[in-house]
Amino acid sequence: MNCFKFKLVYTVLCLLAFEQAVAQRKIINKVFSDDTTRHNSFLPVPLFGYSQEAGLTLGAAGIYSFYTHKNDTVTKASQAYGVLGFSTKGRVQISLKTDVWAAHNKYHYITEAKFLNQPFNFYGIGNQTQKADEDKINLKRFRLNGELERRVARHFYLGGGAEYENLRFRDKEAGGIYSSAPNLVDRDGGEFLFLKATSFFDSRDNVPYPNKGFYARLQYGYAPNFFGSPNFEGSLLNADLRAFHSFSQSFKLALNATYEGLLSNNAVPFYLLRQLGNDQFMRGYYSGRFRDENLLTSQVELRYRPIPRFGLTAFGGTGKVFGQQSFADGQFKPTYGLGARFFFDLEKGLALRFDYALGEKPANEKRISGFYISLGEAF
Repeated sequence: MNCFKFKLVYTVLCLLAFEQAVAQRKIINKVFSDDTTRHNSFLPVPLFGYSQEAGLTLGAAGIYSFYTHKNDTVTKASQAYGVLGFSTKGRVQISLKTDVWAAHNKYHYITEAKFLNQPFNFYGIGNQTQKADEDKINLKRFRLNGELERRVARHFYLGGGAEYENLRFRDKEAGGIYSSAPNLVDRDGGEFLFLKATSFFDSRDNVPYPNKGFYARLQYGYAPNFFGSPNFEGSLLNADLRAFHSFSQSFKLALNATYEGLLSNNAVPFYLLRQLGNDQFMRGYYSGRFRDENLLTSQVELRYRPIPRFGLTAFGGTGKVFGQQSFADGQFKPTYGLGARFFFDLEKGLALRFDYALGEKPANEKRISGFYISLGEAF
């Protein structure tokens, strides 16, 4: 009987090992396949990333890339992906996001649910904060977002949506600038609900890695006084412009400009202030090192892809944050750097991105810089 049990367990283990080997082989074949046909794909991958805000991030991610109409070559690729990540600087992220293009691109849907627990550094408000004022804070953030747009003309969409956020902050080092600054409104956190109206024009030939085309998105959000003072009541305006041009099959030019601005009759809670720097624009700057009511950025990328699987990028840009009356008070800040790409889905242009960026050199400080590992192009 014991011999039979041993053989049974041994057989089960062999079957499980064989199944695991087959599954791993399928994933490897998917990642390194040169197949560029229009097919749906699910890729469970280890999550591996790096940013100066979070440090090294490890975890798991699932990417489902699909077409709502496979036989229509015009229908753009849709994506759904979930993330569970933990970082060396104590960041925990759980998120699920979908970006769906309906058949013939008639409708466009975006949904997102996200929980984030993240320690971060606070430096004050404005375009000229000092690293010496660094104060360690902890953030717990819950976000729900949904948007729906309908095509009303060729490449042009109109729609709307809603975004809810709840944020809570805790000062980890009492006595710093976070607890003593007199102009921080609602410093312990709050919640808001934006009701949004959206319009965008999109003639890109591919969303993850465009070769040509133009993208312009304008979004207006209004937050009513649902939750009482000092929670935010006012407006948010976002503008995002992108243009892409191919000099050849392997050499591309990408341009991007963004604006984000808040408007309210009351003081704006500090957590809604626009933040300069992340892995998508103004790379190199710690996200939140400079923050204010308005953000303006621009950037350019030269993308060289000598073979389908790998690419190189050189980029540069400029940007700043400013208050309602202080546009001329602070100078525009530079950003520039180099990057490499590994394309794991050739047909859809999905890539693992490596970027190193430099910024300005503030007085009595080292030059600002940052290294990033993330999924997808910056824009």
